[in-house]
Amino acid sequence: MAGLNPTRLLVEERRRKIIDLVEKQGRVTVDELVKRFIVSAVTVRGDLDALSRAGAVVRSHGGALKRIGALQDIPIGVKETLHHGEKVRIGYAAAQMIGEGETVMMDSGTTTAEIARQIKFLKLKSLTVITNALNIAMELANLPHVRVIMIGGILRQMSYSLVGPHAEHTLRGLNADRLFLGVDGLDPEIGLSTPDVLEAQLNAIMIRVSREVIVVADGSKFRRRSLSVIAPLDQVHKVITDDRASREMVEALKAQNVQVVVV
Repeated sequence: MAGLNPTRLLVEERRRKIIDLVEKQGRVTVDELVKRFIVSAVTVRGDLDALSRAGAVVRSHGGALKRIGALQDIPIGVKETLHHGEKVRIGYAAAQMIGEGETVMMDSGTTTAEIARQIKFLKLKSLTVITNALNIAMELANLPHVRVIMIGGILRQMSYSLVGPHAEHTLRGLNADRLFLGVDGLDPEIGLSTPDVLEAQLNAIMIRVSREVIVVADGSKFRRRSLSVIAPLDQVHKVITDDRASREMVEALKAQNVQVVVV
């Protein structure tokens, strides 16, 4: 297919798998990766160096380690490589909940970006999307039947999101039928959380101006706590997650009257 670089795709896919291995095992060695991917040690070291620069792993002698404090803010380009298959499934399931003529809101994030990619395949004549995310707005920019309302504010380059007082003021004058909210942490006791204080404040307002709140989070986000609390779980109507979510966690959510959709 014109415009695709097979070598580039192979490199990105290998690095995505390396990140998944580090997440699961806590550490990997160069020798282990050479055998697994059948590439040279030079190639593996290049992969690990690139992932270390991007903040996805911590480089160590002879390999790499999982980052300590995994809930610190990391670039969106790195987040896109984590649990990608699960996010695609979650994005598809979320998009199926969108109805004709609705106004939906989507915060910044890699899972909500997957919802935006799925919207172009929906057979809708009219849809309004409110977002504070540059990448989501760009996904929808060429769809004539989708009206995009972009919230202004201060750009967070880490997440391509717009936050701050101006964004908050704009949001307070809007209403949405449903909000699709991505989070970095979801804990039954403290609720929803994210690393950035301004992002958390804006997300809290998004919840207040939306009739239905749907959290989209892969199983790795469960039982995790990040710096800034967005809202308790009693403000959430639904959670869409993947089948790696523990049964215990799913039951804990249901006990708080949260509908759980597992994909």
